Amino acid sequence: MRTSRTWWITIVLCLLIAPSAHAQPTNIPENQELLNGLRILFWPTPGSQDVVVKLRIHSGSAFDLAGKAGEMALIGDILFPDEATVDFFTEQMGGKLNVAVNYDSLTITMVGKAEQLDNILEVLRNGILATQLSPELVTRVRESRIKILRDTAVSPAIVADRAVAARLFGDFPYGRPSGGSPEDLARVDRADLMLARERFLNSNNATLAIVGGVNKSRTMRVLKQLLGPWRKSEQLVPSTFRAAKVPDPRALIVSVPSSSAEIRLAMRGVSRADRDYYAAAVLAKVVQDRWQSIAPELITKPVFARSESYQLPGIFVMGTTVSTQMVVGSVASAKKVIDSLITSPITDTELDRAKREAITELTSTTSKIENVPDSWLDMDTYRISAYQDPVASMQSVSALDVQRVASRLFKGSAIATVVAGDPLQLKPALQGHLPFEVLGEVPTPTASPKPPVKPGTPSSHR
Repeated sequence: MRTSRTWWITIVLCLLIAPSAHAQPTNIPENQELLNGLRILFWPTPGSQDVVVKLRIHSGSAFDLAGKAGEMALIGDILFPDEATVDFFTEQMGGKLNVAVNYDSLTITMVGKAEQLDNILEVLRNGILATQLSPELVTRVRESRIKILRDTAVSPAIVADRAVAARLFGDFPYGRPSGGSPEDLARVDRADLMLARERFLNSNNATLAIVGGVNKSRTMRVLKQLLGPWRKSEQLVPSTFRAAKVPDPRALIVSVPSSSAEIRLAMRGVSRADRDYYAAAVLAKVVQDRWQSIAPELITKPVFARSESYQLPGIFVMGTTVSTQMVVGSVASAKKVIDSLITSPITDTELDRAKREAITELTSTTSKIENVPDSWLDMDTYRISAYQDPVASMQSVSALDVQRVASRLFKGSAIATVVAGDPLQLKPALQGHLPFEVLGEVPTPTASPKPPVKPGTPSSHR
């Protein structure tokens, strides 16, 4: 028995001492910067066989030219237009290559084997420094994106989400889809993309994160060789836009083929760098739970509330899917929730449940190794002065914080309301209960009553 016990202790010690192939990176990265202003973040994971390379360009689709939404998304498509490049990551390295564009940034994620880091960085270098913008390629990539948008079935929920954003923001950048629309993309030409590349794809407008089992000094030498020549911009483009107009208070009916109705209510939210960013995320969970508590008929319905933050104040949106007969009551109960959160305190039970739900949702994404750098990359994108641990920040939110941000967002705020469904059913359901208009429908002008004809007045008819 003593020999067996000694054997097991030895095995356990070996497992503890031996480097793990899935070693987790340290929380705080090592910082470096190239002479051209490119910031480098390192998360060393000794013993790991994998590597994550993540490049963040700190400008996104908010900078798309007016009437040409999807311009930055096209830049993302053109960086790696050859399918063989994607196959190299997925088939040969068991990794992935992905380009994501949102309102505030363009992010390239490359996952592969640590021993192939030089090849990965060379692919990155070719995409960034030798971007192909031939007329033929631009046409092919643009038509491909337009076809995907037209062929992709858009659900009533997505239609409602887009419509309420457009209703709230109008012609402000956050009111248009970051991926563009077929009509806007058709207007984007090669000169537009060349200008966008010149303005935004610059070394001092980017941060590169590397997570994995790689040698830092050797990696820096390769980076200086491959990305050192990347051009530095003399002047970065600031994210300043004309303020959005106050939304129309009437409910907007959007026609979609559906037997049910999608309801959305939206108000202006907070920015990503705002001190109330995490409190707003917790508030969203409180709103969702309280809405179902106030309206028990919604317990079986897909109710949600979201706080979406960007470089500038974003959107706080509530939504659900109900029958046509429930639309008026559901909108009323949603507004009742908004009013109650201004006047009624948040209970400890509500707060604990909301934080638990928010943290669970957060950790489901941050636990992946490829998402480790995101909070640090956000510091540069959103000009956040100090690192904020997402889970710790969420956990530290108090009831007073939630109450404060609720009053700030909801008190006296203009609310954009959208109902997506069958107008033939929705119009009589809303008539006399909610002021509304139908998207694309010209209101029938009300005929002015004719003045009475005085006795003795000559008739115009002969």
